[in-house]
Amino acid sequence: MHMADALISPAVGGTMLAAAAGTAAYAIKKTQNTLDEKKIPLMGIMAAFVFAAQMINFSIPGTGSSGHLGGGLLLAIILGPYAGFLAMSSVLIIQALFFADGGLLALGCNIMNLGFFTCFITYPLIFKPLTCHNLSVKKLTSASIIAAVLGLQLGAFSVVLETLISGKTELPFLTFVTLMQPIHLAIGIVEGIVTAAVVSYVFNARPEIIKTAFNSSLIPANHTIKRVTAVLAISAVITGGMFSWFASSNPDGLEWAMGKTAGTSELEAPEGIHDTAASLQNKIALMPDYNFLRAAEHDSQENDETWPAVNAGTSAAGILGGISVLILAVVIGITGILFRKIKSKTV
Repeated sequence: MHMADALISPAVGGTMLAAAAGTAAYAIKKTQNTLDEKKIPLMGIMAAFVFAAQMINFSIPGTGSSGHLGGGLLLAIILGPYAGFLAMSSVLIIQALFFADGGLLALGCNIMNLGFFTCFITYPLIFKPLTCHNLSVKKLTSASIIAAVLGLQLGAFSVVLETLISGKTELPFLTFVTLMQPIHLAIGIVEGIVTAAVVSYVFNARPEIIKTAFNSSLIPANHTIKRVTAVLAISAVITGGMFSWFASSNPDGLEWAMGKTAGTSELEAPEGIHDTAASLQNKIALMPDYNFLRAAEHDSQENDETWPAVNAGTSAAGILGGISVLILAVVIGITGILFRKIKSKTV
């Protein structure tokens, strides 16, 4: 559900970028009081895991479409809403800058659509009430599925509204929304199941991770989460380095809905700031389409449909991208901790 720049106007893109920046600043401020230092490595690993998981598109039977994990809800459950939003932002920033996945002008839209609704709406208003402050695997599973579905529905509807406000007449509101919501319902169910599986593993292995995120408290001094962090790190490497070969080649839910509505999954971008953003992205994207530059250009010309797509470039993108996301998320987490320590010294 990564939006391209052609889908939005500069006004919408700028407004949403400002909203995303403001929300991130607020989240960084809140992490000064809510982020456990023990969770900073986990924050980076979870961001890397979500990055890798998003590379795997799964087919939606009978539609010719595909979907991928959003990950915002999973990050909120494991890390708490504020650190979760920052981790999600790290994923989307690296994707846009280095892999040309999602437009630069649309970066704010993507951060809000995939991060805000899950971390700040469905996590506190759906997930937490459904667990009733009495955590169990059964409650975590049902709450994860319901919250994931609703979060993706809100994100998909936001995409439709953003194109409507941007004046994209190629995507009439009623037709577009009628296609976007059902396809993302199917994607949301799969995301909910994956989220529930990961959350259940973490809860069974180290329940204090979920509990402290739930209550914005610190992990007890005599508890360690190194084993869970290591397992998730290994999972991120395997997912990005190997499982990404098995991604579906079908268009994702957004592209599918666009194709059914406008007859094409790629709208023509207007001149001006869109050209500037595209030119900048082309210069800084080291591995567009999650592949080596020359290989990506060759694939776009040859349209190779082999599956599984065993590709060293894809594996490298998964691993290097995961490392980049990990570093950015950890730096953001450390920033919040440093602010807290500086503040405590000045009081």
